[in-house]
Amino acid sequence: MLTKNNSLAALLRAHSKRVYSVSTAALLAMTCVYTCATLAKANPLNPNSDAAAFVEQQVNQQQTMSNTLADNMWQWAETRFHEQKSSQAMQDILIEHGFEVDVGVSGMPTAFVARYRLGSASKHLSSVSQVTGPVIAILAEMDALPGLSQGAVPHKAPISGKAAGHACGHHLFGAGSLAAAIAIKNWLVLNKVNGEIRLYGTPAEEGGSGKVYMVREGLFDDVDSVLHWHPGDQNTTQPMTTLANKTAKFRFHGIASHAAAAPERGRSALDAVEAMNYMVNMMREHVPSDTRIHYVITHGGGAPNVVPEFAEVYYYMRTPSAADLPALWARLEKTAQAAALGTETTVDWEIMSGVWSTLPNATLAKVTHEAMQAFGGIEYSQKEQEFADKIRPTLSKRAVRQIGNEQKIMPFTDDIYHATASTDVGDISWNVPTTGFVTATWVPGTAPHSWQAVAAGGMSIGFKGMHLASKTLALSAIRLFEQPQLIQEAKTEWRKHVGNVQYQSQIGNRTPAL
Repeated sequence: MLTKNNSLAALLRAHSKRVYSVSTAALLAMTCVYTCATLAKANPLNPNSDAAAFVEQQVNQQQTMSNTLADNMWQWAETRFHEQKSSQAMQDILIEHGFEVDVGVSGMPTAFVARYRLGSASKHLSSVSQVTGPVIAILAEMDALPGLSQGAVPHKAPISGKAAGHACGHHLFGAGSLAAAIAIKNWLVLNKVNGEIRLYGTPAEEGGSGKVYMVREGLFDDVDSVLHWHPGDQNTTQPMTTLANKTAKFRFHGIASHAAAAPERGRSALDAVEAMNYMVNMMREHVPSDTRIHYVITHGGGAPNVVPEFAEVYYYMRTPSAADLPALWARLEKTAQAAALGTETTVDWEIMSGVWSTLPNATLAKVTHEAMQAFGGIEYSQKEQEFADKIRPTLSKRAVRQIGNEQKIMPFTDDIYHATASTDVGDISWNVPTTGFVTATWVPGTAPHSWQAVAAGGMSIGFKGMHLASKTLALSAIRLFEQPQLIQEAKTEWRKHVGNVQYQSQIGNRTPAL
């Protein structure tokens, strides 16, 4: 902020009697040039020769801001499509640092695209002209998970009156990516490098497929490379793929009646849900072994003495390849139709989300690995070590074997790690060369979507992992700006892996499930 820079404040006071016609963005750009130049003179770090030192300096200077933002987002714990405070807080900071921000993109009120560009022309989404340098995008998630309230303590302690928690660490994801984007922007300005850095505020990763709507609208069409990261329990840049996933809510409609006095007049929607679930569970034996199917009954009736006239079950189906999903999904729909037929009820369903598997890119992954190695692992303070020691007995047995993993950068190999989770980053990766990595924001051995993840993510252990992610993102992007041939190599690899596959969204034409 201008008022926080005493030297700049003095400069402005010296010119206070003069009148200038300067846009806010231009003033902020000049602020950055002046501030960065002052910092470079005060601390002999030459960003041209030592980008890693420059990034270290930048991210460290932003720690108060990023920690406060992450902590606020952790406290708010806003679930999918309801991330109003989190999204607004990120937008405010980005605008303050000179970014242009498009809000409410792709029909999602909390989604945004922030950009800062240098060069005489740009591939700005509202412009038909071309940017004079690369366009690098960084992703920033923000949504929490329902039903995982937890304090930042090493024992299970739900917070009274709080219905959600950041058990996947998306508060750290968003704040860490934002800090990286600002550091990259400052480097572009200081070094007068043409190009564009974008930060995509992506809501509703948890079951909402927010990024899929952004892909469908073409918001990544002019991007050269996409970088992202995710909170976890180790530091790794290993190329990774995930499972394709499709989800839907199946709603059965029956006839209400007194369950004891007139059961013959009723037709139970809950019976239909149970019949569908039974058939699906039998179907598990006859699908590929790497297929995942899971469900929850979201509505099963109101009282035992009333035949339920409405019931709903929420299904997820995952496969390694999006190409295999349609045939398996058709079988899932048949079980719903059969259940309705057998119980004399009716059924309809709504597709809630759908994502592709993640397409790894080894070229970009190697860039992030070299960047992460430049900063090294994470060292716990005595207080953080005590926290880890107290929470470790609540983790699985393998946590004992992982003690100290936060200090290590895992070796890089060309082997692809096959994760059994899903993410809407997958849809981006089939349209733009994309890579992601993981940093240790949780005590090693912690499972995602657990109260232990919420706890560590709400204190300094989580913040330290976030800072490593910010530095890795920033230095990786700088390397791509410095060496555009890496971008071309990543595109060549990406085209080879995509081959003849034609991307088509799994959500069809539906609007976001707000």
